Amino acid sequence: MKAVIAGTVIATALLVAAGMLGVASAEAPTSGTAATRLVSVEGAGSAQVAQGASAQAADAAYRQAMAAAVTDAQGKAEFLAGKAGATAGAVQDIAEQGGSVQCHDAESRYVEYEGAQPDFGYASRGVGVFASAPSAAAPPGTNSAPKPKKARKRKKHPAKAAVAVSCAVEAQVSLSYALG
Repeated sequence: MKAVIAGTVIATALLVAAGMLGVASAEAPTSGTAATRLVSVEGAGSAQVAQGASAQAADAAYRQAMAAAVTDAQGKAEFLAGKAGATAGAVQDIAEQGGSVQCHDAESRYVEYEGAQPDFGYASRGVGVFASAPSAAAPPGTNSAPKPKKARKRKKHPAKAAVAVSCAVEAQVSLSYALG
């Protein structure tokens, strides 16, 4: 009888130990599920655009600026990865961060850009035109039409000398690279 009890105790102990090992192996991380290490960077770039550029020319310049921004971001990612003892791998995420157009004259003074705005990728671009709510009806017998304004005489100013203006469209992007 002692032998049967001892055998049952040993068999139970072995089954409990095997069950614990099975749970432990199921909870252990596997090599295929390791989290991907990333390096995330911001890139900036610019390209020349003509003062008074068309929408197509402005968009083309903005795309050149975005390409330069991606190149800038890639260089930063490679630098940071190298400092961490790794290499920058494939792009995991990319986001357009918008841009702007800056113009300056020959003396580095700000000049307002007069061309079409590039598609900066913002959710809402430009200014919308909204109809105003109808006003209350004017009392009968009154004239609600605005009075015409008298034309003002304008003084003639001498023509200004043409000043060379340089404009650049700037772009920003955000990228994440896998580390290898």
